[in-house]
Amino acid sequence: MRVISGSECTGLAVGGSELEFRPGRVIPGEYLFAVGTAGSSGLVLQTVLMPLILADGPSRLVLEGGTHNMLAPPFDFIERTFLPVINRMGPSVSARIVRHGFYPRGGGRIEVDITPSPLSPIDCLDRGKPAGVNAQAVFTGLPFEIAERMLTRAKRDLADWPDDAFAVRELPSDQGPGVILMLEARYANVTEVVSGFGQLGVPAERLAKTSAARMNGYMESDAFAGPYLADQLVLPFVLAGGGAFTTVKPSQHTLTAIDIARRFTGRAIGLEQQNGGSHLASFG
Repeated sequence: MRVISGSECTGLAVGGSELEFRPGRVIPGEYLFAVGTAGSSGLVLQTVLMPLILADGPSRLVLEGGTHNMLAPPFDFIERTFLPVINRMGPSVSARIVRHGFYPRGGGRIEVDITPSPLSPIDCLDRGKPAGVNAQAVFTGLPFEIAERMLTRAKRDLADWPDDAFAVRELPSDQGPGVILMLEARYANVTEVVSGFGQLGVPAERLAKTSAARMNGYMESDAFAGPYLADQLVLPFVLAGGGAFTTVKPSQHTLTAIDIARRFTGRAIGLEQQNGGSHLASFG
């Protein structure tokens, strides 16, 4: 934030419990953010995205670091799930991945173009008709059979998905090592992406089972947003000054985001359970 706005920040230190941030005017332009580790480039993007969306000129970002990190939304989720909703609100944001960066090596690269616009309130209540599904095991620098085992278990737990929806993709070896299972369910109004990251000591089958259960839980609901999209929509909907979306059971992240937004803005944010189990988040 300091880079794009000339703001002042004091007290920012490891172990600190308090800091002071004095924002300046957001300056659109071209920026390079090099994380330097496998830390999430996606989280860096989400930190600067809203200010640059509301700036008075276009911006282009290059972000280097982790693109697929188990503690943050992977690039695929940002591109296919999050950004399409933001673009419906007025801005135009496009993102492309140049190079994957897995934990712990990192080294990924993402390029983002932002055409700013005021955020308009929208209602995201219905996901619309199903438009397709696919499952992809993406790997690099690891044995093929790990990705194959992931897909075999995913096929078992996603029994209604067609055989041609499952595929393995191998990346160049210098982009790894790493493996991720990506499950995608497309609807007329939203795409849900569920990811499972390979971890040392965790069987591929267990990872696939957990990911498939999460996807099945979303598909069995009637909500627009899954748990991760929901917590990321709170800020743009608050900035838009209105709108609503339905979500599966809110995560603690979503509840925390709503509480912080209320404290900072004083805006009314409603969260009510609906018939059928989904929840309605409304912003006024």
